[in-house]
This record gives sequence, C-alpha cells and structure tokens, in this order.
Amino acid sequence: MKTAKRPRPATKEPFDIDEVFRRLRPAVAPFAKAAMFDLRDRGFDTPFEQLVGSLISARTRDETTLDVCLRLFEVAKTPEAMSALSEDELAALLRPATFPEPKARDILALSRRIVEEFGGIVPDTVEGLTAFRGVGPKIAALTLAVGFHQPAIAVDIHVHRITNRWGYVATSTPEKTALALAEILPRRYWIEINERLVPFGKWICTAARPKCSTCPLLSMCRQVGVA
Repeated sequence: MKTAKRPRPATKEPFDIDEVFRRLRPAVAPFAKAAMFDLRDRGFDTPFEQLVGSLISARTRDETTLDVCLRLFEVAKTPEAMSALSEDELAALLRPATFPEPKARDILALSRRIVEEFGGIVPDTVEGLTAFRGVGPKIAALTLAVGFHQPAIAVDIHVHRITNRWGYVATSTPEKTALALAEILPRRYWIEINERLVPFGKWICTAARPKCSTCPLLSMCRQVGVA
C-alpha cells in the first residue's frame, strides 16, 4: 500500500483513543453507514433482524446487504415468518447477496431452531449464537452489539487493518485483533468501533492508497505498513 511521498512529522502526538473517536465521528458523517447500523437506524434493530442481516452481510457489499435486507424483511422479519419460507423462496429473496443458497439454508435452520428450541427468542450469548451453523464471531458480535446493545467488538477487515495501522494493536488476524482490543479498548467504544471504522476504512483509511494527507488522525497515527 502506498501513498504519495511527503515529509513525515518528526514526532507524533500521543495516541489518545478518546480524541480518535471525537475526530472519527465528523469525519465519517458524510459517508454511507455500515449496513447493520444503517438497518438499526431504519428501525430494523431486533436481535433476529440483526442476526439475519449480519449473516447476509458476510462477503457482501454493504449497499447490496441493505437492499437485500429491506426486501427480505418486507416478507419475513421474525423467526416464525422466516421458517414458513421454502429454501428456494428465501434464496431468491437473498439474491444478489453472495452465496444465496447456503445462506438461505443457514437462515432457515437457525430460524427453525430459534422457534423450536428457544421459544422464538434469539440467544444473547456468543456461545448460543455461534452454535448456529453459519454464525461466526463477527456475526455474533454484531448481533450482540446492535441487536442486544451489549458491549461486543465486531472485527472485520476494516477494524483489523486500521487498528493495526494506527499502531494501537499489533496482530496478524481479525480474531487476534478482537482479543487484543478487548484488553485495551474502553468498553464505551466496543460497539462504536465497527460503526465508525467501516466507513472510515472504505473512504479514508483505505487498504490501497490511504488518504493520509487529509486524514484527521494523521498526527496520532503511526502509519504502520504505509510506505
């Protein structure tokens, strides 16, 4: 990853995570929201809607995820209503999200289990959520954070890349980043970090050619790995 060559400051400000979030909020305000937070702000904030939406979002662009979820939730937004669909009907509703057939299978399976084993109530623990096929740590964390309002850190490629680029953590995988952040990130930011860093990573701190020269965090960021 490279940016235009420019002189770097001889010293950096101390990295202040409170100041980071104060600067992040206005910086990302003009951009499209991360899909699950956009759904939340549109009123689709139940644990079931967030669980299904997070599963649909896996390897799917936020814009596509939002469109698919809005269309799907017009038809079915509860585990009971979802369970009544056939796999073919659900797969058709999920297109053009990635892997519509496997996702339809997994959504139907978890919907039926929620109805039959949990009385229609989505489990509110990582262990309970990840027991469903297709639900990994990031999906579980998003469901807990946005659907249940529980402090949980959802680490995707943006959160992983940016926090390592800042020098705030030094990890090799998103899973290790989640563990490292749980040790040092104040809990008041556990939900918000994904909400802010997804648009920040898509539009400012991009994987290739990050816009460092206009970044509001340049004075604190260690720019690890940026040439």
